[in-house]
This record gives sequence, C-alpha cells and structure tokens, in this order.
Amino acid sequence: MQKKGKITVRGIVQGVGFRPFVYTQAQALEISGTVKNLGSEVEIIAAGDNFEKFREAVSRGPPLSRIDSVDVGGFSDPVPDGFYILPSGTGSLSGMIPPDVATCDECISDIFKKTGRYHRYWATSCVNCGPRYSIINELPYDRERTSMAEFSLCPACAQEYSDPGCRRHHAQTIACTECGPRLTLIDTLGNKAEGLDPVREAAELLDAGRILAMHGVGGFHIACIEESAAELKRRLGRIEQPFAIMVRPDHIDRIADVSRQERLNLESHVHPIVVLKKRDRTAHESISNLHTIGCMLPYTGLHHLLFSYLKHPLLVMTSANMPGYPMITDRDHAMAGLIRDVDFFLVHNRKIVNRCDDSVIRDNYIIRLSRGIAPKRTAIRLGNHCILGVGPELNANATIYRNDFTITSPHVGNVRNPPTLEYLQETIRNMQRLLGAEFDVIAHDLHPRFLSTRFAREIASEHGLELVPVQHHRAHIAATTTEPCIGIAIDGVGYGDDGTVWGGEIFSGQVPDLRRVAHLEPAAMPGGDLATRYPERMLYGILPEKQILSLLSDRGWSGIELGLLEKQLVMGFNVPTTTSTGRVLDAAAALLGICRERTYDGEPAMKLESAASGGHAEPWDLVFSMHEGCEILSTRSLMKTVYSRLQAAPEGDLRVIHDIAASFQYNLARGIARLAVNAAYREGMTKIALSGGVVYNHAIRETIKKEIAAHDYECIINADYPPGDGCVSFGQCVYAGKLLGQRT
Repeated sequence: MQKKGKITVRGIVQGVGFRPFVYTQAQALEISGTVKNLGSEVEIIAAGDNFEKFREAVSRGPPLSRIDSVDVGGFSDPVPDGFYILPSGTGSLSGMIPPDVATCDECISDIFKKTGRYHRYWATSCVNCGPRYSIINELPYDRERTSMAEFSLCPACAQEYSDPGCRRHHAQTIACTECGPRLTLIDTLGNKAEGLDPVREAAELLDAGRILAMHGVGGFHIACIEESAAELKRRLGRIEQPFAIMVRPDHIDRIADVSRQERLNLESHVHPIVVLKKRDRTAHESISNLHTIGCMLPYTGLHHLLFSYLKHPLLVMTSANMPGYPMITDRDHAMAGLIRDVDFFLVHNRKIVNRCDDSVIRDNYIIRLSRGIAPKRTAIRLGNHCILGVGPELNANATIYRNDFTITSPHVGNVRNPPTLEYLQETIRNMQRLLGAEFDVIAHDLHPRFLSTRFAREIASEHGLELVPVQHHRAHIAATTTEPCIGIAIDGVGYGDDGTVWGGEIFSGQVPDLRRVAHLEPAAMPGGDLATRYPERMLYGILPEKQILSLLSDRGWSGIELGLLEKQLVMGFNVPTTTSTGRVLDAAAALLGICRERTYDGEPAMKLESAASGGHAEPWDLVFSMHEGCEILSTRSLMKTVYSRLQAAPEGDLRVIHDIAASFQYNLARGIARLAVNAAYREGMTKIALSGGVVYNHAIRETIKKEIAAHDYECIINADYPPGDGCVSFGQCVYAGKLLGQRT
C-alpha cells in the first residue's frame, strides 16, 4: 500500500478553497507534506499511513471544485513534518476560475451576528462564496492577482486567513469594515450622503420612491420599489419591457407559482433570475405586463442588508446598461450615463475586472448564461486544435476550445453595437490570458456582414489562422448533440446557405454533415429589419392580400404608406425572404392586435405567448408541400386561419383572441414536429434535437416534445446551454472541431 507520493489535481481547482480543503484533510488523516497552486493545477506532496484515504478525500474536492484528473506518482525527496500551504507557482493553465457565487448562509449569519466582527459588513465572504471571475486578473488565484490586492488585510483578517480551522483560511476575498471595500451613497452631483450607514439610507430612499443605481458584483443595477416602476420605465424609455425583481424570500409565493425545481434554482449557489408564472396574471403590471415575471432572491451581503432595512418586500432590479450593451462597471461611467435616470448612486471601491450580468432561467432552461454559471467549462473531445468561437450577432458570448475542454464566457450582448463588440474582444482577451490559449482556428457565423465575422477575419488575417464559417442553425444543433439526429432549429433569424434568412429549419445527419431536409414556408420581409420592428409588415409579407391592406387601413395606415408597402413587395426592393419561426409568431401577434410595434427583443412573440396562456387550443388543418427535396409547412395557411377566425369573432371578445393565439401556437408547433417526425422516418433516425430561441415558449416546446414522443422518437434539448443564441459560440467550436477532425 502506497504511503508517500506526489498527487497532481487538475480541473477547476482555483478559487474554490482547494488548498485549505487539502490542509484540513491532511490534518484529519495525520498526513505530512505540502500543497501549492501551479497555474490551474494543485500539487500535493504527501506522506503517512493514511495516504490512500487522503488521496480519495482530495480526489472528491470541495463543493465548488470540478475535478478532471488526479495523477499519483512517486516522490523520493524528504517530506517535512506537519503539513504546509506553499506559495503559488507557475504551471499548466488547463482549468479556469469558477463563476461568482451567491453569499453562503454562514456568511449571511455572520453579517447579522451583532457580536461578530462582520456585523453589517456588505462584502462579507469566505472560501465557499462570493466573487471569483469578476475580480480575477491572472492565475493562479491569489489575492495579489485579483482586484482585492489593493485592500491590505487588517490583523484580525490576516489571523483568520492563516488559521487552518477557520472558514476563511486562504479565502482571497476576506475583508471586513476595517480593511475591505467600502460603500458610498452619493447624489447625482457627486455629493456624499451625510449618514453613517449608506445601506440604511439607500433603503429609506427606495422606500420613499426614489430610484437608485447600485454597484453590484459584476456591474450596476437600477433599483426601485414597485410603485416607482412606471416612472423608471418612463425615464429609461422602456415602457413595455418587463423588469426583473428581487424579492424577499418569504414573499415570493405571494407573487408567483413556484415549483420545487424553480425553488431549487432560486436558492442555488447561482441565485439566478427565474422566470415564473404569476399567481394573478393581471398583478404587477407596472413591472411585467406578461403572464410571467422574472424573480431572484438576494444573493450578496449588500442585498441582504438592504432588505433588512426595507419596508417593501420587493425591488425592481434591472441592469443599468441599455439592452444589448455591456454592463456598466465603474462609478464614472455610471454617473455619466445614468444621471438623468436615477436619483442616487450606491457605489463601492472594489474594481470589477470582468463584467457579469445576472443569469436567467425559465422552466429549468438557461436563457442568459452568466453570473453563477459562466465561465462554463465542458469536457468534450474536438481534436488537438485550439478553437475560438466568436458567437452570433445577438445575445452573443465567446467560447474557447483547448485540450479537450471548452470554456464559454458569460453573456456579452448584441454585437451589432460597437461598444458590445469591444466588450466581446475584451472578454476573449481576458479568457485567452487566463487559459494561456494560442488559437489555431477561428469559427464564426456564416453571415458576411456581422461585426463578429469581421472581427474573426481580422484575427485570422493578423495571425495567419484558419477561418471556419458555421451556419447559424447548424451551430444550434451542434451545441445540442453530436449524435446522428434530426435537428429542429427554430428562432428569429440566421443567414442561410442560399443567402436568405432562415429560422424554421429541419436538418438531418451528424455534425458537421447536417443537410437541410425541411423548413417553414418562405415569406417576404418587406423592408428587411423594418418588418422586425413593425410586424404588420411581416404580416403582409406572409399574406399579401387586399383584406390585410384593408385591415391595416382600419388601423390607421395611410393610403400612401399602404401603396408603398404594396409596391415594395411587387418590386422586390429590400424584401428579403425568410423561413423564420420568430417572424411568423410576430406576424400572428400583429394580426391579432396584440403587438403592432416591437420595442424590445422578442416582444411580439412574448406577448402572443402571454395571450395564448389564457386560451384554449384546438387543432387546425395543416398544409404541407415538397420543394427541391425539402418538405415545407405552409405558414400562410395557418395565418389565413387566424384571419378567418378573427373576422368571425365578436368585436372586443378577448377570450376568442386568447383561443386563437393558443391555437396558432399549438398548430405551428404541431406542424414543426410533423416535419421533424416525417424526416426521422425517411432518414431512419431515432433522435430529434431541438434548439433555438422559440424553445423558450413553453406551449410550443411542450407541444413539439409531446408530438415527438407520441411517435416514439427521443427529443434532445441541451439544458446545460441556452437553447437560444447563447449556445451558438459553443456550437461553432463543436462544428469546427468535428469538421477539422474529418481531415485526419
């Protein structure tokens, strides 16, 4: 039996309290030796009669760690008496820093312990909780390589830091009121509030209806009570957009129906925003006019302190940046950009190195991959190349593949905005540095005019790297499975092989060989992007008939506008063709009068879903055809049925509108499922993969799943990555890796 050796542990072992954990196990098992960080590995020299038990214990690791491998070798040099934590050294960068995690229960208890030295300290954390990714500059993860470096430990913190029996033993974020980051409450002129407790004062201001910008872990939020939500929307110019809320834990059941899984998500170390179904669909309309509402629980010491003073049970808590733009991270930019939107600023002096927005989950599927989940590390073998996936245009992030692992960044935003492109570039540089990655291949979206595509070309040209263009919807399927399958990709827009706008696609094969075998009926998009903003244009593109022009006239369109719309479609000027599922949903929302102008991403389809949730669905006839080897579902036929049902409905009867909305979604989903099932039968497949932003629509997703199961096929949805575009950069890496693998 081995009694001495060198143990090398690889994986996510930085920033998780691995060395203190090893020390504790060594003490318990009477092991002598040392432990130290080497890049993103931990090297342990150990000797003792319980060596095998010790090896088993360290192989499990602390809760936040993720172990890839544990190698045990011989060691002939003398081992010191006792066990010691050594200073970090350089070494492999095969792992990654873990995501920021919510403040643990023990630290929350410390914050409210009146006799404790962390009493009322907002940035209390320990080895098991708090910021990680947002503060890291370099690996190995030690205080001097984080933004905590400028806060020198006071004697009391230094004693706990060096005490093996303390939960804060080698906790790099350890701080207290004497030595740690400080909070300041200031007005819009930069004047500091006079009170002694900025959190108490902030709570009083919020209770009084004032709007505050709050400096968080990964960026700024804007906060207010429910009674001020309408005013906040007015100031931000987001009148229709739903806001997320932070809720006192004992109040959340009054707001929403919370399932067991949703409660587990809310209370997990991630503490994401969870999209919940309202108890009363008409309640909280100033916050969300949908049937759902995004809720999160307090996840930092600051939040818990704030709610201990607040009289109100919930706060609107929305990102301070414009939608699709990077998180605001520093005081100066916050004051310059938000001075007309907020009344006060609650700021701290700890630098945010890496931005990180709140993660969002619905029905246990990730909508936004960010705080608490990302950087996300996935084991997958894609060959020996180092691959960068730069992502799509909307809801973008980046993924790096290296040494049998991918690392996907937190959510970046909409890369059609130059500031967001700069943020994407910054994120890639930071991840590349932390991983020590040297790229061989750049995978990018097929669209030639995306800013992310241009960025990929610039990198490739500058460094002589290979470019791999990946069609958007094939990236969706690649992110879902690498097994032979039928792939359903249903979303807003993606550049197709033929130069048209795809978005309702059925593929067959195995990554990277995915053939398009079915799709939704192509329709015109009069005005291109204008048809996305004004979905009545999309409606006319699907149903270019006189009765639709008459309907639009009744709604206030002028004769000139209608003439131009009609002429544009006839002439074909700026009228791209699309098979997009999202645009079909938009057109249905417009036809039913549910949403005539999109003011935020996904608004028409989200409002259609909300209306449909109150309706009863009935089956309609579906019309299919074949063209150039592809089966096609007629969306024009479905839209005609909507129109005829609408014309027959009593004026002002909302129940009928809800029933039509529910029926439209149900039959569209039935038709998409039928395309996939038919393809599976023809192609001899047993698995059907499902991806794309429309998957978030509960009724459509569940209908597709039910139809697939009814025909004895397996439906695959990747719950580890967003079904929406947050999976695309990962899918690009998978696709590129499999394509390159075919050459060997």
